[in-house]
Amino acid sequence: MQRICFLLKVKKDRLEEYKVRHAAVWPDMLQALRETGWHNYSLFLREDGLLVGYVETPDFEAARAGMAVREVNARWQAEMGDFFEALEGKRPDEGMAPLEEVFHLD
Repeated sequence: MQRICFLLKVKKDRLEEYKVRHAAVWPDMLQALRETGWHNYSLFLREDGLLVGYVETPDFEAARAGMAVREVNARWQAEMGDFFEALEGKRPDEGMAPLEEVFHLD
């Protein structure tokens, strides 16, 4: 199982709405994540907008590719794109660059 951690930056003026949206993620979006191999997926948000994501998956690229073809993901990404800084024309799910894991205590 791969452990993937990534960073994004939520715009400070959108923090509260971002939290509200994630308190009620669409059931079909949750199902799509599960079906495409996203496990133990968590998002952590700092007050300055730094977002830390963590997911466990057998194959991160396959999990991303699986979501990329889901209609529900296209709708979710379109709605969430404006919440983030510095995506340079990418959708939020395309801006998730994994960090290098340098230590793990099992």
